[in-house]
Amino acid sequence: MFYKLVLERLREKVRRKRPEVWKSKSWFLHHDNAPAHSALSIREFLVSKNIPVIPHPPCLPDLAPCDFFLFPRLKSTLKGHRFEDVNETIHNAIQEIKAITMEAIQRCFKK
Repeated sequence: MFYKLVLERLREKVRRKRPEVWKSKSWFLHHDNAPAHSALSIREFLVSKNIPVIPHPPCLPDLAPCDFFLFPRLKSTLKGHRFEDVNETIHNAIQEIKAITMEAIQRCFKK
């Protein structure tokens, strides 16, 4: 299952890149109620790996960080640009995502 692989990679990245957060168990996963996120196998995986999940209320997609922070930011920065192909579009989107500072991400959750 693709999403489980994503979660495994995320878990490993947190462990390696943020060891202080990993050891203190002060990180949380926030995802929406999409079927891939709420499947029994995913819920069992999260429990078995002690991955804390922030509950997402049903029918409130505007609470997802991608909806109120990431997508509007990408749309704003990429608007008006013309790209030669999909790969160039992806490359530019990834560059914009990498340019987002940790402080900007933290501010979006404080609002």
